[in-house]
Amino acid sequence: MNQPLPFAGRGGRTTPSDLTEIMGKVARGDKQAFSALYDALAPLVFGIVLKVVRDRAQSEEVTQEVMIDLWRQAARYRPEAGSVQTWAATIAHRRAVDRVRSAQAATDREHAQAAREHTTAFDEVSEQVETRLESEQVRRCLRGLTELQRQAVTLAYYRGLTYREVAEALRTPLPTIKTRMRDGLVRLRDCMGVTT
Repeated sequence: MNQPLPFAGRGGRTTPSDLTEIMGKVARGDKQAFSALYDALAPLVFGIVLKVVRDRAQSEEVTQEVMIDLWRQAARYRPEAGSVQTWAATIAHRRAVDRVRSAQAATDREHAQAAREHTTAFDEVSEQVETRLESEQVRRCLRGLTELQRQAVTLAYYRGLTYREVAEALRTPLPTIKTRMRDGLVRLRDCMGVTT
């Protein structure tokens, strides 16, 4: 059975002065007063939030958050600053805007992450192509060296051998290997178009 609210004015409606009285009781922790406040303000708060958020489920969540804020902040309400409805509407609007901004920020972060991942994938492909082209150019330039230069450079730079180890592997005197490698590297540099 529905009983009239203890704070309802004429015709079962809660008046602004009733709401001010109710807010004072809520500030002192009166749960029955909060129930009356909730019944009086929840439709107003929900309407404001729904206009901003435009999603019914999220609007219901935000409305609950606003009503909890009203309970927690009831002691901060000052009648001289405006009506209870105005105060509740201000809190509702701020909370709704915060929710929209938060959702937009999350969407922006997701888009930025997707763009970074897409760019990374593109960069990997372009890097592979560039590496392949450079490898082909190196192979072409290596074919332009003498046999001894090509063998010496290949052993030193692709197998990691020292000058002495290259000389031993090719059974060639060390000074000859050093000269051939120097000449071969100069020719490679010129072929590849590297400037120093």
